[in-house]
Amino acid sequence: MSELITAELVDLDLSAATKDAAARSLAERMVAAHRVTDLDGFLADVAAREAQMPTGLDGGIGIPHCRSEHVNAPTLAFGRSAAGIDFGAADGPADLVFLIAAPAGADDDHLTILSGLARRLMDPEFTAALRAGTDPAAVAALIRGEEPAEEPAAEEEGTAPEPEAETAEAAGSVPFRIVAVTSCPTGIAHTYMAAESLAAAGRAEGVEVTVETQGSGGFKKLDPAVIAAADAVIWAHDVEVRERTRFRGKPLVDVGVKAGINRPAELIAEARRKAERGEIAAVSEADGGKDSGDGDADRSGADHAHFGVRLRTYLMSGVSYMVPFVAAGGLLIALSFAIGGYETASAKSVADHFVWGEADSWAALLNQIGSAAFAFLVPVLAGYIAYGMADRPALVPGFVGGSIALTVNAGFLGGLVAGLLAGAVVMAIQRVPVHATLRGIMPVLVIPLIASAVVGFLMFIVVGKPIASLQNALTDWLNGLSGSNAVILGVVLGLMMCFDMGGPLNKVAYAFAVGGLADPTDGSLKVMAAVMAAGMVPPLAMALATTVRKKLFTKTERENGRAAWVLGASFITEGAIPFAAADPLRVIPSVMAGGAVTGALSMAFGATLRAPHGGVFVVPLIGEPFLYLLAIAAGTLVATALVVLLKGARRAAPDPAGAAGASGSGDSRVPVAA
Repeated sequence: MSELITAELVDLDLSAATKDAAARSLAERMVAAHRVTDLDGFLADVAAREAQMPTGLDGGIGIPHCRSEHVNAPTLAFGRSAAGIDFGAADGPADLVFLIAAPAGADDDHLTILSGLARRLMDPEFTAALRAGTDPAAVAALIRGEEPAEEPAAEEEGTAPEPEAETAEAAGSVPFRIVAVTSCPTGIAHTYMAAESLAAAGRAEGVEVTVETQGSGGFKKLDPAVIAAADAVIWAHDVEVRERTRFRGKPLVDVGVKAGINRPAELIAEARRKAERGEIAAVSEADGGKDSGDGDADRSGADHAHFGVRLRTYLMSGVSYMVPFVAAGGLLIALSFAIGGYETASAKSVADHFVWGEADSWAALLNQIGSAAFAFLVPVLAGYIAYGMADRPALVPGFVGGSIALTVNAGFLGGLVAGLLAGAVVMAIQRVPVHATLRGIMPVLVIPLIASAVVGFLMFIVVGKPIASLQNALTDWLNGLSGSNAVILGVVLGLMMCFDMGGPLNKVAYAFAVGGLADPTDGSLKVMAAVMAAGMVPPLAMALATTVRKKLFTKTERENGRAAWVLGASFITEGAIPFAAADPLRVIPSVMAGGAVTGALSMAFGATLRAPHGGVFVVPLIGEPFLYLLAIAAGTLVATALVVLLKGARRAAPDPAGAAGASGSGDSRVPVAA
């Protein structure tokens, strides 16, 4: 296996001012080392992981990391910043930055190496050596764990727990025993750092701490005898603890994974206090078994303070599973109209009437296959919203609720509500303590049965009809849009599509448009057209800007600009993210203005679109195609002009402190703080 880190992957003078710029700088070294195949795709995966939870740690450490299909070998890149970079740690910016890249299918050996680094970051001597190092090759060797030749036993002596354990045993007849579980969404860094931090704190306190690390690549269960002998349990986790009922009947401290890293001694002391008071936590099969007796801020506080974040995650889970049905079904239906005209929708069933040599028969076949795919939209949306909330037991009530939403004509909004209801009902059932004899059948029989009945009652009798009325009102509103009202909606959708380019606002606008395709009307087809047109503007504008004013962009940005032509034409808004990350204050307002222009023009022109994706490749399926392309071109020109103007104005502005250096590099990027 190739070395995890080499001198070329070490930057001892990292000049980036933001975490996004730092990740890009280090990722570019990975690309140059042929460890990462797609820079922008990889950075998008890093950003997605960062959005789940900041990766800054106390002590001046930042560890952006992710698993990605764009990584072909486990890789570390290290940067040392003199000014410090904010990664969200409570104690301030980080001067030591590790970018950790793991392949999507990394095996256990790879994860062992990465977790080893995570554990070493808890060693003050290790971090001090990183801050003092002057040679990239020596720093890379230090990170790889290669000790100097004159100290061959240093690593073994530094990691062996036996002397501390023996001291703890000698201090008393039987040490206090704790079993712990650590986990984080990626399962690469925080999981193992929390484990090492808890174990080290236990050795210092004379407490025997045994940790089960539940990384995303799998986990090795603690011996049941070890759990049975434990006096207390600590869960430091940001994903659900697996097989949690093994820990029933014990005092429990339930916190986020960062608490395990930052304050392990406090957690151990709290576990001892609970054991002394005889507090026994109620642990259920799934989420909901958290101890609420101590009001732990790391866990319960996060659950309440970030409800909006979790709600968005649930909704996006449903939308992400629904989109393939929309894409396949919508494109098939659109293609059928291109072949046989709109009357294809009323053709007889091809199961009874199909002629091999007739184009109309093939058009009807494509239409009916696409319609079959579309019939799953609302049930899939509801089912996977529920799944995102409460895992597999919620799938059945979610799908049932989504199907009922179609039955009562509640449409897309009904699917959203049904999914949330199903997830909430299942989570409530999972909180109810049950006898051990029933636990085996709960997720496969009892929970789906009861939850489906409850959700069905609510959808049929209580909320279905009101939601159907709201859905009809929304449909009538869309159909009645004309003149300035339609233009205003186009502006709003365009701004949302271009603000975060693949982020939450972009996804909300896209989900709104896609939901209208489940029961298409003239108004909903106009919305879909405006959303796709606006989403194409940011990458196309940046591609054009890097072409007409090359000197305003770095070499890397110019290369990204060439790729952005294809990405923009294909309706992949994320193609503009690298430019926005490097210079957000100039790029984001510019593309938002362009998107607003395109959205407004598309609505004003009355362009329609039955396909949920495809970019310029589905132009033949668009209503008013020439005016549609004109709207995209107009928005692209506006965004390009603004970004060139803003970047050019900054470049022309006098900069006594650093004009010479800036002119030498030709790099016009600025940090967020500028």
